[in-house]
Order: sequence, then C-alpha cells, then structure tokens
Amino acid sequence: MTIRHAKPEDIDEMLRIYCLAKEYMDKSGNLTQWKPGHPNRAVLEADIAKGNSYVCEEDGQLHAAFALILGDDPTYQVIEEGKWLEDSPYGTIHRLASDGQIKGIFAACVSFCQNICPHLRADTHHDNLTMQHLLVKNGFAQCGIIYISDGSPRIAYEKID
Repeated sequence: MTIRHAKPEDIDEMLRIYCLAKEYMDKSGNLTQWKPGHPNRAVLEADIAKGNSYVCEEDGQLHAAFALILGDDPTYQVIEEGKWLEDSPYGTIHRLASDGQIKGIFAACVSFCQNICPHLRADTHHDNLTMQHLLVKNGFAQCGIIYISDGSPRIAYEKID
C-alpha cells in the first residue's frame, strides 16, 4: 500500500470512501459524528490545496483518505477533564476513513504521519468506538475532552514518539 498526497482528481473516490465510512459509523451506532455532507468537496479541495490531504492506494485503487494538519489546532487550545501530554509542535490527524477492504490502514497511516511529525494528536466522537479502539491500540493516550467549532465534545488523544 502506498500513501501519497491526494490530488483533485481523487476527490470523487475520496467522497465514495467517506460515504462508506459514514454508513459504517451509522450501523455501529455513531449517528452524529459526521453530519450529512461532511466532509464535502469544498473541505477536500481546501485540504488538497493546503497539502494536508492524503490517500492510501493499492493496485491503483484508493482505499482510505485522511488529513494531516501540522501546527496548532484551534479546537485543542482548551482541554477539559485532563491535559495534553506535551506542548511541543504537533500534527493532527483528521477525517481518517477507509472503505473497509484492507486491514491495517490505521496503523499504516499513523506510521506515515509519525515519519512527518512524531508528535500527533487526534480526536473522535464518544460514539465512535472503532476509532477509540484503534487510537489506543496504536499507542495514543486519552487526554481529555475538547470541543469542536460547533461546540460538540470530542475525546482527545495524543501520541508522542
């Protein structure tokens, strides 16, 4: 599997992957994390333009997409019910989704991201039990609760290598 920067011509396939991931989340009881239409074409176009968007590809087929955003995340400025492990510069993994066809995508993405930035943060919805499990399994520590821009709470995680 290859992980590479996403290109504008990948967007339709990325949207398909996000649709499949949303269906999986709905079936798993996580009905509210991604509202209808999120992430959308405009979000993906902006991520690609900023160089923050990545895809996982095997044999010419895209199987996953995510964003790695380097630098301070405004929603991480305040953390409740805990604290961050460290205040050094970090990258944040956002919008990681797969089509469910390949095992080990999450671990491969984390390894890829840590080669770029060894200090990572991520957050997920309290109903996203799959992501919570994957984060802990891959060495992330649960640090507390943050609030995204619409005021919704998210469980915050951090990994430092």
